[in-house]
Amino acid sequence: MIDIHCHLLPGIDDGASSLEQSLHMARLAVEEGITHAVLTPHICPGRWENTTAIIASATETFRHALAGEGIPLQVEYAAEVRISDQIFSLLAADDIPFLGEWEGYRVMLLEFPHTHILPGTDKLVDWLIRQGIRPLIAHPERNRELMQKPDKLRPLLDKGCLAQLTCASITGRFGADARAAAEYYIRENLITLIASDAHNTSTRPPAMAAAREAIGELVGEDVATRLAIEAPARLVSARFATAEA
Repeated sequence: MIDIHCHLLPGIDDGASSLEQSLHMARLAVEEGITHAVLTPHICPGRWENTTAIIASATETFRHALAGEGIPLQVEYAAEVRISDQIFSLLAADDIPFLGEWEGYRVMLLEFPHTHILPGTDKLVDWLIRQGIRPLIAHPERNRELMQKPDKLRPLLDKGCLAQLTCASITGRFGADARAAAEYYIRENLITLIASDAHNTSTRPPAMAAAREAIGELVGEDVATRLAIEAPARLVSARFATAEA
């Protein structure tokens, strides 16, 4: 499987706190059947002031550590970008690394607040689409407004956004409401792919296999394969020399 959203880089955000924990997470990922991972630390102005250069350097250091430990996980980097008016200047400075490509568009992993959809989000999406950028909305099922009214995601998808579910939401780790929203999105075929959004080795590990199995039971193995393998591979195919299951 291919994990396109995880926080394995040490000490760079609220993910892994040390290289030791990062390597432990990488081992867990491999045990899960994850062969490729895109490392996506937060870019959140005022809190996580990461840049493309910082993330690239941290990824290269981590890649060498993986090789030194003989851990067969191929890694590339992008970022999880918190929605804000800083996106315009960050893009102008080339400080948002993209996940990959989808239908000729660059794809940016975009994070909403956990509480609501910000006013003006639709206008930002329109502007990004005009710049040739498709937002991939991270974990919409964990946004409280969308938990209550999941269909509020549809207008953003109609504008061209993609959507990514967190595997742990599907298996119930984020509670009944997040699981219900996740299942609704899966049944309605509104989700592009799934990812671990791993942050640590205990409460939020890099786990995908159980979610893939749950989706298979819910809507069929063909959908589970598409969300866990085929769509992620399509998204990151240009990032990795090989991106197979």
